[in-house]
Amino acid sequence: MADTQYILPNDIGVSSLDCREAFRLLLPTERLYAHHLSRAAWYGGLAVLLQTSPEAPYIYALLSRLFRAQDPDQLRQHALAEGLTEEEYQEKLERVILGSKAAEQHPEEVGGLWQTCGELMFSLESRLRHLGLGKEGITTYFSGNCTMEDAKLAQDFLDSQNLSAYNTRLFKEIGQDGKPCYEVRLASVLSTEPILDSEMNSKLKSYEFQGSNFRVTRGDYAPILRKVVEHLEKAKAYAATSHQEQMLAQYIESFTHGSIEAHKKGSRFWIQDKAPIVESYIGFIESYRDPFGSRGEFEGFVAMVNKAMSAKFEWLVASAEQLLKELPWPPAFEKDKFLTPDFTSLDVLTFAGSGIPAGINIPNYDDLRQTEGFKNVSLGNVLAVAYATQREKLTFLEEEDKDLYIRWKGPSFDVQVGLHELLGHGSGKLFVQDEKGAFNFDQETVINPETGEQIQSWYRSGETWDSKFSTIASSYEECRAESVGLYLCLNPRVLEIFGFEGADAEDVVYVNWLNMVRAGLLALEFYTPEASSWRQAHMQARFVILRVLLEAGEGLVTVTPTTGSDGRPDAQVHLDRNKIRTVGKPALERFLRRLQVLKSTGDVAGGRALYEGYAAVTDAPPECFLSLRDTVLLRKEARKLIVQPNTRLEGSEVQLLEYEASAAGLIRSFSERFPEDGPELEEILTQLATADARFWKCPSETPSGQA
Repeated sequence: MADTQYILPNDIGVSSLDCREAFRLLLPTERLYAHHLSRAAWYGGLAVLLQTSPEAPYIYALLSRLFRAQDPDQLRQHALAEGLTEEEYQEKLERVILGSKAAEQHPEEVGGLWQTCGELMFSLESRLRHLGLGKEGITTYFSGNCTMEDAKLAQDFLDSQNLSAYNTRLFKEIGQDGKPCYEVRLASVLSTEPILDSEMNSKLKSYEFQGSNFRVTRGDYAPILRKVVEHLEKAKAYAATSHQEQMLAQYIESFTHGSIEAHKKGSRFWIQDKAPIVESYIGFIESYRDPFGSRGEFEGFVAMVNKAMSAKFEWLVASAEQLLKELPWPPAFEKDKFLTPDFTSLDVLTFAGSGIPAGINIPNYDDLRQTEGFKNVSLGNVLAVAYATQREKLTFLEEEDKDLYIRWKGPSFDVQVGLHELLGHGSGKLFVQDEKGAFNFDQETVINPETGEQIQSWYRSGETWDSKFSTIASSYEECRAESVGLYLCLNPRVLEIFGFEGADAEDVVYVNWLNMVRAGLLALEFYTPEASSWRQAHMQARFVILRVLLEAGEGLVTVTPTTGSDGRPDAQVHLDRNKIRTVGKPALERFLRRLQVLKSTGDVAGGRALYEGYAAVTDAPPECFLSLRDTVLLRKEARKLIVQPNTRLEGSEVQLLEYEASAAGLIRSFSERFPEDGPELEEILTQLATADARFWKCPSETPSGQA
């Protein structure tokens, strides 16, 4: 049973993102702007391969070479002509690859790539199954010999130098004196070139810190970022506003020199660029996949406004200040001033990264969020395809709930995403003491509502939410935002904004809460018992909320093991809709207040005790979650793959290239994404991976050399 979660079916669902109408409405200059931003995002997205696992760049290079020589149909016909059956073509990857046209043309190169990644690609060795540090998992944000203690030491060092971890990786070696030597490598086009760039140049040197040697370097992903910068420069020529021009100039500065401060400046201009026709954001953004929780994965998106849904979100924004007062913490724990953000529904043209979310609240820089504001986006065409559900594939619901769930899941999710992004991530204050010793709260009058005492802890200069709460920061914050969504969806004004009244409004509330309860059970797929760890921040958050609602008691929520009609283990979740307001709301209110107070005060010990307590997965009755996890794995439906379009410049016009919703369509979209420089990119990725390969030997083999 343990291995089933790592196996995907051949008939996995595939959907296509539809943005044709939104793209058609763009002016020629807007299309050119979107095209070059998309190119920058797709090039930058290749860095994710180097941020994931040692073999990922080689897998990409192998598949790229395979499908450059033959498209999926040609490869299939070739394999069948070579004597493979249809079933073998689906199952026998090594035979397909080594018998392909690519292998015939370049046997040494293709054979070498297979030798490098073939075994690792399929390995179910415990350490290689999931992300983690050292012996706990695999990651290329850190060298293979780094432990959680190394990550904490490095974070302390970065904080001491006022350096952000977002665009860094950490490599550990043992120096000739036997001391550990750490290389903090910044992502940038430049490496050692002497440039009049005082902000970053002054940081690029060796340090001694707490008995260890640190060296700050730059140049990570340089050839990839060079292409990103090239297209950002081209996009700048088609910018619609001065804010967009200045934003792109700062992004170019950031990626060229390795400066997060420049990216922050660009993000300020991005926040000020209100209601653009073409929306985008790019950089080292989300820290979900860093085992320590501080390093950002490269991400870039380009999208166009969906005006009908955006109008509802604008109404929600207009009501935000009033709705914030409904949240269950004292006014002193809320931002001094609500900085009215953009909130738009977008149709995605391009989303480069490891996945596509339903909504986004960015930037993630705490200092900007507290003082400058943020933007919210809901990705409408993603919601339309990624979260659609067929009745026959609905698991763990009572029969009488299924039709209601299918009818209202989409509308209720629109409400949840809106509240989650705007008033979840957009709410709450961090108590901070700046570098001059000044506090952003009144130490004498502000009282902790959980203890009845004055505030005892806060964030000091250089500390951030991510750096302080590290491994739980992302999931804790997602849990807070999801809880805000559940709590505020009970407000009639919110439901009215989205067009729901009377019985329909009550059904939306019920399905929203039911969906969260079900999601908490489904989340068990993403828990690894062997390491007692969660692999996905949002899933952990939903499980925690399920635990809170179960703890509320009084029959509000039950999860009951059953036997399915097929005779195999099954389960059923029940939510008493009549107790959502009387039992569920007070329980969520207490939990939300504790989450916010611990976050505001930077109380890491208290936050960990609360959050990790609820996140613990045991076989304690009555739910017996560890056993239920086996049932969840048995009944799981694989997540859909999403096919994205491409843009192509033909003369001075930009064409939209769309693909069918199939595995072949997905492959063609990738093959046609880099039509002219595919071979060059394969070489870049394998060279960058090979240059650092020594860092991911067995954890017991410690890399050594000169620091």
